[in-house]
Amino acid sequence: MSQGSATELLVLHAVRLKGMADAEAVARRFGVERVKAAELLLDAQAFGWISWSEFAGTGGWSLTEAGRAENERQLAAELDEIAGGRERVRTAYEVFLPFNTRLQKACTDWQLRPTAADAFAFNDHSDDAWDKAVIDELQRLDRELGLVVEQLSAVLDRFQGYGTRFNRALGRAMAGEAAGVDGTGVDSCHTVWFELHEDLIATLGLQRGE
Repeated sequence: MSQGSATELLVLHAVRLKGMADAEAVARRFGVERVKAAELLLDAQAFGWISWSEFAGTGGWSLTEAGRAENERQLAAELDEIAGGRERVRTAYEVFLPFNTRLQKACTDWQLRPTAADAFAFNDHSDDAWDKAVIDELQRLDRELGLVVEQLSAVLDRFQGYGTRFNRALGRAMAGEAAGVDGTGVDSCHTVWFELHEDLIATLGLQRGE
């Protein structure tokens, strides 16, 4: 049976996964009641774990160095409470890594389509065969991701949802919405995948590239 996470952990972890987010986005990430999320965010600010910043009229909470350390401490303590939990998550992560390399290549191919004159030419999506090859690869990754998320969700409830979100983003891309592959500020294939990668390395206390 998988384990649920403390609300305090979920709120702080949501800030890390989102990079910068307001109370509504933090609450929505793990289905926490908004008032409760706002209360816990203020508590985290008082402890020096998060700070508020604004840019171009948009504001949000982000982790401080102390908050990042506290988040990793909470995640490690949670994982160590589960018999074999760390080994199971690590095994899933090792399965995930080769898929991560393929996802990065697929997103690069979605953005660039080299020509004889320019190896870094932007993909204007006029070559249906090129774009179809990217979508076909994302469909394969969609199936493989589902298996990894199933393994992770059997350890911790909070890993649920990544497969569904990726599949929905892929569905939008297949319907002609280019941002479904690599759009920012939305649940694109790249955004969801990047978030899962961040979740995994945070949970295991690793650095990107490790």
